[in-house]
Amino acid sequence: MKAPFSPYLQEIKPVLKELTGILGARYEYVSVLASDSVGLSLHISQHNKSVSNQNLSTERGNVVRVMKDGQYSEYAFDRLPAGGAAELARTIQQELDAQLAILAASGSEPYVTAAQADEPLTLFVEKETAELPEKVDLAGLVASFTAISDCVMKETPEAIDCIVSGESTHVCKLFLSKNRDLAQSYVHTEGSVAVIASRDGETRYTNKGVSGCCGPEIYAGLTELAPQVAARAVALLDAQPPEPGEYDIICGPDIAGLIAHEAFGHGVEMDMFVKNRTIAKEKIGTRVGSDLVTMHEGALCTDDVTAFAFDDEGTLAGDVTEIDRGILKTGICDALAAARLGTQATGNGRRENFAHKAYTRMTSTVFDSGEDDLEAMIRSIKHGYLLEGVEGGMEDPKHWGIQCAINCGREIVNGEFTGKLAAPTVRTGYVPELLGSISMASGDRGIEGNGACGKGYKEWVRVADGGPYLKARARLG
Repeated sequence: MKAPFSPYLQEIKPVLKELTGILGARYEYVSVLASDSVGLSLHISQHNKSVSNQNLSTERGNVVRVMKDGQYSEYAFDRLPAGGAAELARTIQQELDAQLAILAASGSEPYVTAAQADEPLTLFVEKETAELPEKVDLAGLVASFTAISDCVMKETPEAIDCIVSGESTHVCKLFLSKNRDLAQSYVHTEGSVAVIASRDGETRYTNKGVSGCCGPEIYAGLTELAPQVAARAVALLDAQPPEPGEYDIICGPDIAGLIAHEAFGHGVEMDMFVKNRTIAKEKIGTRVGSDLVTMHEGALCTDDVTAFAFDDEGTLAGDVTEIDRGILKTGICDALAAARLGTQATGNGRRENFAHKAYTRMTSTVFDSGEDDLEAMIRSIKHGYLLEGVEGGMEDPKHWGIQCAINCGREIVNGEFTGKLAAPTVRTGYVPELLGSISMASGDRGIEGNGACGKGYKEWVRVADGGPYLKARARLG
């Protein structure tokens, strides 16, 4: 079935269109983003049960963006006043005039920005889904998640907890400007199983998840994942950290995604180009990886949690080739940064919610597949590790340093797995050196969309990333 567009947004649309008309008489650019997104959040463990109809993506509210004399201002609100568009327009004008007065009194020199692109466009998208989070049998989901947790505890003596989590959101957004009338409705869902195991004072944690541009029906896959997660958690109890050094490695699709996200994620968000906060600005057109490295970014790259039709600034979603056979081609860009840089917006202007500023943000960041066979990749390694399980990562956009925390390394000696696991494992290095060492890439590809990414320490949005199995050379410790 199609995910139905919000009746509430349909109801308030005439008022918002009138509002843009009134404000358009005073400002050179006017737009309104209206959101009405509902969902659910479940977190079931042996110690607590948390059930909510709120999560990171649920919201109801509106934000107006205006521009006059090259200066942009925004005003967010969550309900329409009794006086309708006329009263709201007066309130917005008074508030924005007060903001400009404070700016003038401060003596600050304003940053003049050209008008945001506003070519005529009409779009109405309702994506397919099997289930809607607002209509799902919530009690049935709680029972299912509880049964998964209980089964792991029963079958795994070393387990001290099994946490089963899920979030699903029916997203509806409306974007209006002088020339644009865009509406979209879709559902994205993610879920995971995490197991904590302990023996003789040693404790290990691991998890695995499912995600997609779909409804809660995807949670059926968690039952099959649970025994695999439990088995890895127990196996990690015998793991030891790797001897620090440089190794041949094979990155699983999730680790390939972590590299994509951290290596060329924030560093090619072009609002950072405006502020001269990334070395990538100086490296466009140069080699940053081997010929096997082609990387895409955009909401059209995959059918996952970021597969929207347009971003929060009314720019259509894209598929940007950031790296083409090792050459850094471009970055990604929100609408205002694009205007300041004299380039095109790429559909990556995203807000944490309607009351937050739009920034250039990643959506899906993925390596292209290659033509190599995984078994051949394993056989090619004299001594190294197959890395899988993401725990976290950091990058230094100014100097291209990267650090990745990895849940598990499976030791390979003379082309065969030894059965030994390395954990905890941390990979560090210089991004072009790491990408330049990629010598093999498998023909398949995996995408994961569990979790969110912040801009620094805040401004959280859903992201997805992935790629094929990649053979490379890296420093582990």
